[in-house]
Amino acid sequence: MSESFRQFLRALPDFPDVLPDFDPAAAPADPAELFRQWLGEALAAGVPQPNACSLATADEHGRPSSRMLILKDIDADGWHFATSRESRKGRELRANPNAALNFFWQQQGRQVRVAGDVVELSSAASAADWHARPGADGSENSAWQLYALRPRELEFWQARHDRRHIRHRYGPQ
Repeated sequence: MSESFRQFLRALPDFPDVLPDFDPAAAPADPAELFRQWLGEALAAGVPQPNACSLATADEHGRPSSRMLILKDIDADGWHFATSRESRKGRELRANPNAALNFFWQQQGRQVRVAGDVVELSSAASAADWHARPGADGSENSAWQLYALRPRELEFWQARHDRRHIRHRYGPQ
């Protein structure tokens, strides 16, 4: 059964026949600008929820966990996301304020990975984010926290059919 499953997995299709080109030499100096460009291209290509990403955190013992969430914003504070401080990820961020975000747009064979330190944003910003959520009913949620991941490193990855995938990094090489 194991070999059959392995063959099944290897036979699954990977990327569409047509993939976008990416020339790292033409990439902007600001990685947020390149991300906004790629996000717009993902949206134009029909990628559902291109702002969805995996957030990876680790507890105080270094045991990792990850889950999907939505990117809220990118500004001088960092890459914003939110959760309850009482959730598992909230507790993990309190114990170990390092995290990584990973965006994957299969239809374009693209990934963006962002890793760095995480800081809590103000209670006013957190409350504003809570009230801006779909279905907000005007209630308060004092446990809701808006965070910013301050990138140490970013990697933009473009798949190629010849398997010579393109990696473009910002930050420590």
